[in-house]
Amino acid sequence: MKLLKTILDVRNIVADGKRRGLTIGLVPTMGNLHQGHLELALKCRATVDILVASIFVNPMQFGENEDLDAYPRTLQADQKLLSDAGVDFLFAPANAEMYPENKSMQTSVEVSGLSTLHCGASRPGHFRGVATVVAKLFGIVSPDIAAFGKKDYQQIAVIRQMINDLSMSVNLLEVETVRSSKGLALSSRNGYLTEAENLIAPGLRTALLDAKSCIENGHTDFAELSRHHTKDLANRGFIPEYFVVCNRQTLLPAAATDDCLVILTAAKLGRARLIDNIEVF
Repeated sequence: MKLLKTILDVRNIVADGKRRGLTIGLVPTMGNLHQGHLELALKCRATVDILVASIFVNPMQFGENEDLDAYPRTLQADQKLLSDAGVDFLFAPANAEMYPENKSMQTSVEVSGLSTLHCGASRPGHFRGVATVVAKLFGIVSPDIAAFGKKDYQQIAVIRQMINDLSMSVNLLEVETVRSSKGLALSSRNGYLTEAENLIAPGLRTALLDAKSCIENGHTDFAELSRHHTKDLANRGFIPEYFVVCNRQTLLPAAATDDCLVILTAAKLGRARLIDNIEVF
């Protein structure tokens, strides 16, 4: 695997591949990799000729008082993991390479509506930062396929809408959430959990599974279901942010007649902010 630091180097590699008729895959990450990231690389590796991964801790998607400075940087270890997963090129730019004007660009990308819901309500500007950096990476790498994990369900919805609205020629590869043996969705922020909190954290998944079971057994008062499980999470030791049954297409709160559902949740546990979801068919 070759490490690339500049946009020009990436474009030269990609242009050479395109001239030879090769397909390009992209796995965007912020580093501090775990098995969930590696699953993205492995799934994407199976579908493309050249696989590019990126590691960039994007300052645009961190809000005030969030953990930008504390976010773990583990480039050396990440390089080994990505190489073992079959990545051909790692693009790991400095901030100044991605944001030459120190993040004060005149252009940003915002997917209205979707970006204001759920995580967007508590993290204003977060999805603007996500959409902008992903659009930049798409412009730099020109991937045929880009892989994203379904743990970040709202993020995928935002990116899917951006691709559609801006007529981008990128196909999304949506990869199922990778979990610990106890059901906790793998996340870089799980490293913030204490030993005691690690025992509590799988309760987020338990609440989702219970809510799904209720719906499958005919429960259609979704607002009441949300209230019940929000209270349950608080009783378990979480600080719930939201627990909501949504229409899977719009991510708006679901109506009783909807049959295309996803349950989304976010909660704080100590220093960690955890998110998870479950689809209901």
